[in-house]
Amino acid sequence: MRSAQVGGPDGLAPPPCGDPGTLPYAIAALRTKGPPPVTAIPQVRNRRAALLGAVCILALTGCSEDPDAGTNGVGKLAADKIQSKSVTAAGAADAVRLSGTVVTSGRTYRLDMRLKSDGGSGSVTSKGSTFGLLRIGEQLYLKADADFWNSNGDSGVGDSLHGKYVKVPQGDPSYKKFSGFTDKDVLLSSLLTLHGSLATDGHHDQNGVRTIRITGDDGSGGTLDVSLEGKPYPLRLVRAGGAGTLTFSDWGKSFAVTEPADDDTVDYGKQLPSS
Repeated sequence: MRSAQVGGPDGLAPPPCGDPGTLPYAIAALRTKGPPPVTAIPQVRNRRAALLGAVCILALTGCSEDPDAGTNGVGKLAADKIQSKSVTAAGAADAVRLSGTVVTSGRTYRLDMRLKSDGGSGSVTSKGSTFGLLRIGEQLYLKADADFWNSNGDSGVGDSLHGKYVKVPQGDPSYKKFSGFTDKDVLLSSLLTLHGSLATDGHHDQNGVRTIRITGDDGSGGTLDVSLEGKPYPLRLVRAGGAGTLTFSDWGKSFAVTEPADDDTVDYGKQLPSS
């Protein structure tokens, strides 16, 4: 004897009772369907909510990244230590390029000089007049146009010295005045000094290089930006009292200084014209 078949065809739940479209039929159909399938959507939503919450917390508290991460570490030092390391690095470098303004004795000089231990070359502009300087060892040369030399009223001198490398005698007042612009050690030791109480003034950027800034007396005593990448070279100096602003580059990049040709050289004697 066969057992009675439970449910509908193939063992499924029995079909609902009543005619389709009637209320009893609908109720019976709901009872036979069972609970709705469970999906993973709530879990995805919970994960998204947690991620958004974490982002909001970071936005409120700020991303506390270390500004000195990946640097040479001097940004974590006290201001006087930073200045000391900067001066030491500058003194040990073979060469440097210096450009900007220097105000001395009430006169403004615009410099563009390349300096190394045994010489230097470049240009100096003052009161609208530009002249070149070249020093090889102890020998200093000055190169200018006729207008520069004629400023003392002697047009004949200007014509003969125009475009020539004029030897500057060491006994001439101009030698002491201008040789300092070509002497790396003398120039840097006099420039890389801040006055007053030293303090750090945050992280900055100089031509794409990260720097730490130190100040003297909150900036009135000058400011110095020191590189946080590689060696702690000084990169920018604002001198105290409005005495000029200078940038430093090409640290350690050597260059050649050569004696000018005899035809381009003039030995004026013991003293240059008073211009």
